[in-house]
This record gives sequence, C-alpha cells and structure tokens, in this order.
Amino acid sequence: MRQFIRHPASLPIEYTFDNNIMHGKEFVKNIGEGGLCFGVSDYIEPGSVIFIRIPVCTPAFEAKGIVVWCCKNNGKYELGVKFADEATEFRVRMIEQVCHIKQYKKEILEKKGRKLSDEEAAVEWVEKYAKDFPE
Repeated sequence: MRQFIRHPASLPIEYTFDNNIMHGKEFVKNIGEGGLCFGVSDYIEPGSVIFIRIPVCTPAFEAKGIVVWCCKNNGKYELGVKFADEATEFRVRMIEQVCHIKQYKKEILEKKGRKLSDEEAAVEWVEKYAKDFPE
C-alpha cells in the first residue's frame, strides 16, 4: 500500500546525477509528500542520488532524492524518486498546491471558457479549496 497520497501533476522537471551533468528535462507525472514520479529516457539504477529542479515558482523547487525504482514503459522509463531529507516537506506542499491551482486554471478554461492569470487562479482556488487541503 502506498505510504503517501500522490497528486497528478504535469510540471516541468530537470534532473541531474553523476557529477551534476544535466541529464534531461521531462514532466512530473505525479508528486506527493514522500517523493515524485517522472519519465526518463535511460535506465537509472535504484539507490542512485538524483538532484531535481521544478521551475514552476520563484525560487524554483530544488531537492536531492534517491531513486527508489525505475521501470520500462512504452520505450521510456518511469522513475520513482524519494526525497532524501525531511526538510523538503513544506516545499513539497507548496508544489502540491501549485499543481492544484494549475489544474483549476485549466478546468475553468475548459468548462467555463474563462482564461485566468496565475494570480487570479490562485486567489479563486485558495478561496474555494484551501480549507480542504490537508495539513
């Protein structure tokens, strides 16, 4: 059974390992308190230390993680990364909220035809849903 609830995401992610050589830019598939999942082009050995950067806010979310699993899927690999330290928890919660706000903005455009700025979407989402966001 999964230890942490995962939230769907479609956020850009950059990752490095092996002496900080840039290895790729992908999109996060899901993110949760304990870690995240994203696609990579090459197999990365479980146990490897990986540095991730998610540039959706300023400053960008940056953290060190440990590769927990790497599974082949449709010619690519899906990578599960556990955060290496507990200090990332607050920052992860911020990224989770960004995920929800971006999804809210997309849904409002699709369902109601209203194009919201990031700030407008954040204000509306906080008014409607922040009270229900788990602490």
